[in-house]
Amino acid sequence: MKLDSQSLVNGQPIDREFAAGDHDGFAPNRNPHLAWSDVPDGTRSFALLCVDPDVPTVPETVGRQDISVPVDQPRCDFVHWAMADIPAGVREIAAGSCSDGFTAKGKPTPAGPAGTRQGLNDFTGWFAGNPDMAGDYLGYDGPYPPFNDERVHRYFFRVFALDVATLDLPTPFTAADVHRAMQGHVLAEATLHGTYTLNPTL
Repeated sequence: MKLDSQSLVNGQPIDREFAAGDHDGFAPNRNPHLAWSDVPDGTRSFALLCVDPDVPTVPETVGRQDISVPVDQPRCDFVHWAMADIPAGVREIAAGSCSDGFTAKGKPTPAGPAGTRQGLNDFTGWFAGNPDMAGDYLGYDGPYPPFNDERVHRYFFRVFALDVATLDLPTPFTAADVHRAMQGHVLAEATLHGTYTLNPTL
């Protein structure tokens, strides 16, 4: 299976159009175009995940003018998108069709191909303690890495071809729930990634 995009070039910087944040605050936050091909026989649905594996693990170092987040600080995953039950006939998601702008407290009913379900992204946890922003962040919300991070962040878009039409998922669900539910059902996978940084020295 192959994953292509008119919005992303594999391994290259992501345009701010598809980011949640830039140097001035929130960015356009449009989902990128994705298209997949060479789908295996027996595919009954697709799942889509977008994950940044380069997120700092020491929150006290994030967003500070007086220090940088060092490159060698241990990192963890941050989920930007989790979508399940994409119908087998779907081969493309248009740019901006699932997200177009950043919504404080999260998008309650994010758009997407008919029949799909979209899960929580990790802005849900990030904003949990902020009364102006706390909520369930469903669907796509793009890159917004710390401006003081010495590491360029990578954003991996992964599409999975599955042999089941629907996944057994809770409401709401997370990317971890998707991983568990599709175990033993993945026929093929395709990946591409882009990079993003707000550190002016990088």
